Amino acid sequence: MRALYLLVAVACYSAFFVAFVYLVGFLAGIEALPTHVDKGIVSDPATAAVWDIGLIALFGLQHSVMARQGFKAAWTKIVPPPIERSVYCLASAIVLALLYRFWHPIPAVVWDIANPLARNLIWALFLGGFGIVFISTWLVNHFELFGLAQVWNNWRGTAAPAPQLRTPLFYKLVRHPIYTGFLIAFWATPTMTAGHLLLAVGTTIYLFIGIHYEERDLVDTFGQDYTGYRQQVGKIIPGVGKG
Repeated sequence: MRALYLLVAVACYSAFFVAFVYLVGFLAGIEALPTHVDKGIVSDPATAAVWDIGLIALFGLQHSVMARQGFKAAWTKIVPPPIERSVYCLASAIVLALLYRFWHPIPAVVWDIANPLARNLIWALFLGGFGIVFISTWLVNHFELFGLAQVWNNWRGTAAPAPQLRTPLFYKLVRHPIYTGFLIAFWATPTMTAGHLLLAVGTTIYLFIGIHYEERDLVDTFGQDYTGYRQQVGKIIPGVGKG
C-alpha cells in the first residue's frame, strides 16, 4: 500500500506540474497550444462571461474548500491521510484542465502596448511573477506543498515534523509571495483583452478571499508567532496589509 501511495503521489504531482506549465502558456497566449486566454470556444460576450465566471468560481471553490481544516478532517475519512494533499493537487489540475478546455475568449482589446521595449519589459515581469511563485514553493517546503513529503514519510514509517513558521527571502517582504507572483503574472500582459481582464479580476478576487481563510488557519497553527509576523510584514505588497 505504501508503494501505491508513492505512485499516486507522483502521478498527482505530475498532473499538477503539467497544468501549471500550461497556465504559463495559457496566459501568455502561445498560439501552438490548443487553447489559451484568447483562443477557445467562440460565443457572444455575455455567454462567454457567464461561462468564464463559472470556471473561475469552480477553481476558487475547489481550491479554498479542499484546503480548509474542517473539510480535510471529513475528507481523510474517505481518502487515506498520506495522499490527501496529492488528491488535492490532482483536483486542482482537473479544475484547471476544465478551465483551459471550456474557456470562452472575449477578444475586445482593453489595452495594447505597441512599444517593443515596453512589451519586452512587461513579458519579463510576467515571467518574473511565475518565477516568484516557483521559488516561493521551495522556500517553504515544495515537496510537502504538493504531497510528496507526506507519502515519503509514510513510506519510511516516520511522523511528519511539527510545522514551523519559516520566513526566508520573499517571506521577509510579504506573507504570501506565491499569491504576489500569481497576481503579477495574471496582470502583466502587453495586450489585455476583455477575457484576460475578466480572468485577472476574478483571480484577484479569489486570491484575497483565499488569503482571508488561509490566514485563519495559519493563526490556528502558529498562534502568536504568526500574529506577530502578520503585524510586521505586508500581505502581498511589501509594507501594505499589516495587522
